[in-house]
Amino acid sequence: MTKEELIERLVKIRDMGWIENKRPGNAGGVGNTIEDLLGIEENNLPIPNAREWELKCQRSNTTSLLTLFHMEPSPRALRFVPQIFLPKYGWPHELAGRDYPKGEMSFRQTINCTHTSDRGFKVVVDREQNKVLVTFDSNGISQENASWYDSLRNRGVGELNPVPYWGFDDLHHKAATKLLNCFYILADSKKENKKEYFSYKTIRILKDFSFDNFLKTLENGHIFVDFDARTGHNHGTKFRIKADKIPDLYGTVQAV
Repeated sequence: MTKEELIERLVKIRDMGWIENKRPGNAGGVGNTIEDLLGIEENNLPIPNAREWELKCQRSNTTSLLTLFHMEPSPRALRFVPQIFLPKYGWPHELAGRDYPKGEMSFRQTINCTHTSDRGFKVVVDREQNKVLVTFDSNGISQENASWYDSLRNRGVGELNPVPYWGFDDLHHKAATKLLNCFYILADSKKENKKEYFSYKTIRILKDFSFDNFLKTLENGHIFVDFDARTGHNHGTKFRIKADKIPDLYGTVQAV
């Protein structure tokens, strides 16, 4: 299948109108349904240069964030999330003693550049050092987390040292490899008789990923760093974006 043939098939799917969700109960049903209609495995585009293309689908009415890629912070040798964030800055998991062991700890934060989280964490783009940093400021901790802050002081935990970061070069390589070009599809959704249906109304071709645009979107607070770790498992560190902002990352946006 050529890229042009794939576009033709996507247009036919758009013209079909409302299509039943083929994967009910699956958060990724909007993408899985269109992949089933195309007859492809998950995100395995059947075109000669598929390695240069991503297929990203999203509900048009969702407020959830779209995952761009996974990447753990440096210094990577320290295994920063499970070895520092979790034991030093973590808090008791809400399901500890029920679904998990009694001592299960959690470190879950979704943070950006424009707001300090209620636990004092923030993302900073340092263009002089060519790094994206995570900072911690105890003055930003909310009153609701005062007892957690007391536990930090009891543990002798202060400001971050060392400071976790992603170097621009490593981040550029990761982002450009994962996001070089993209078929970006937005679907309206509705429910009838307990069944969900999608209408794939918006198809865009996004080309020429721009790392400078990525940094600007990060600085503007539209890209988030998402930590999700517990004692028994680190779900990985993700860079995520507000769905309507993903075209901002590209030099060329073409409507189909």
